[in-house]
Amino acid sequence: MSTVLKVFSKEELIEKFKEIYAKGWIKNERGKNDGAVGNTLEDLLEIPENNLPIPNAAEWELKAQRSDTSSLLTMFHMEPSPRAMKIVPSILLQKYGWASAKAGSLYPDDEKSFRATLNAKTYSDRGFKVNVNDEQRRVEIVFDNAHTDERHSGWVDSVEKRVGHLNNFDVAPYWGFDDLFHKAGVKLTNCFYVQADQKFEVKNSKRENFFLYNYVLKLSQFDQDKFIDAIRQGKVYVDFDARTGHNHGTKFRIHYYDIPTLYKNAEVVLDERGKM
Repeated sequence: MSTVLKVFSKEELIEKFKEIYAKGWIKNERGKNDGAVGNTLEDLLEIPENNLPIPNAAEWELKAQRSDTSSLLTMFHMEPSPRAMKIVPSILLQKYGWASAKAGSLYPDDEKSFRATLNAKTYSDRGFKVNVNDEQRRVEIVFDNAHTDERHSGWVDSVEKRVGHLNNFDVAPYWGFDDLFHKAGVKLTNCFYVQADQKFEVKNSKRENFFLYNYVLKLSQFDQDKFIDAIRQGKVYVDFDARTGHNHGTKFRIHYYDIPTLYKNAEVVLDERGKM
């Protein structure tokens, strides 16, 4: 028997957020991972993961974080082009990867890792950076050995042997502007961003976790030009998380306080921080 999906107007959803805040501290029954605060909120709203059922409107996304987190907020997942080359496993891992910290223990001896959070303002300690290429209308990853920290000299030698040189990529990983706009348009056109305080209490000798959903930001009309500007200014990060045995996916991420810079309209619809 199928479950009937609850449907909200934007106004009803805002009232629902206020009702959830009025409930006070909500026990976390969704585990210890970063997604628990969002999963718990979805349970309270009785909706499927991420998508908000709002009729007669463009798609709305739900994003939620703990207020005390230092983690970046994931906007969307998107693997780099050229897609047919499978850039992450075949080039970044095989030619530019380094030994996994758990190689020889949890993973095989030759397990490689390519984990990097990159932006367009600074080079990583291994010499990688994001670049906005306006001429070719793409966001790309560049490599410059001159910016590699000397403690990675052994890795640099291995890259030279594997690639044959230490110049920039022969084939740069990239995302075309239009592809990015399409992806962002599907995932981020309109968004409710929610924060929750958290606390822990010991009950019956068991440490329990609670959330208080006390801040809601309504964001509408994702702006393509502002998005590219945010990438150029280093506000948007490209996050690689891959090892030989598994690619966890390439993510575009941002700090919560920079989210409003991506939209034409940003409105605080609930702010009860520090009041309970």
